[in-house]
Amino acid sequence: MPASSRSARETKRRIQQMEAKRDLRRDQERRRKRDNLVAAGAGTAAVVLAVVLQLTAFAGNPTEDEYAAAQAGLTEPSASASASPTPSAAATNGPNIPAADSAAGKTFTGQLLLNGSPLGVEVDGTKAPQAAAVFKSLSDEGYFNGKTCHRLTTADQFGVLQCGSPTGDGQGDPNYTWGPLENTPADNMYPAGTIAVARTGNNAYGNGTQFFIVYKDTAIPADAAGGYTVVGKVTSGLDVVSNIAAAGITPGASDTDGAPKQPVTIDSFSLK
Repeated sequence: MPASSRSARETKRRIQQMEAKRDLRRDQERRRKRDNLVAAGAGTAAVVLAVVLQLTAFAGNPTEDEYAAAQAGLTEPSASASASPTPSAAATNGPNIPAADSAAGKTFTGQLLLNGSPLGVEVDGTKAPQAAAVFKSLSDEGYFNGKTCHRLTTADQFGVLQCGSPTGDGQGDPNYTWGPLENTPADNMYPAGTIAVARTGNNAYGNGTQFFIVYKDTAIPADAAGGYTVVGKVTSGLDVVSNIAAAGITPGASDTDGAPKQPVTIDSFSLK
């Protein structure tokens, strides 16, 4: 076959490949636009909430927008308007996670020392045995000592102080995640004094080492995976957190959501 014929065939084949790729990109773009329109039709508020859940600066942790959604009567976003739950590699915990049996049926009491000021705490191994086992283990090994509370919200009816990030900036440890969710409020209400577990994304096995203290009654609607595990409560000294909040924040995600203006360090966290 002459070289010119082969060249022409090769040129034609390349053009056909380019056209096929262009058509595929067009089809993908049309599907993307169509899916966006379907999502929009599911309800503007639900779409906003879904976006917030995925793009919040503090991934997987409660936001003021979630509170606003709860006030508007929303529960979790509809399937067409939100991402599917993030699947865990396996719906079981690794060998580095303490067994729930070690805390089942037990109540642990102790003290959380923030900037030298004590909070009395109680951890409930009856309602949340897996979470209680994890936090008892972490406190026993001194994990929390020297860690910080990196996030504070100060909206009128949304108040949490979040602590325990290994890096101090809200990031988690991908090698220390666990589940399942336990003791999540059926009404999405987290009363003042609640200690709950922060987690990553729409993942029931995305819990880690971070927790948040609710210092004023707050509503947080469940996402596709569920709510947030309530592991215990503050039994005394909640005013310590209220005073931290009164000092204000350095705005981050919003004017009422960011880093505490008064740096907060966990001096110790003891349970017995």
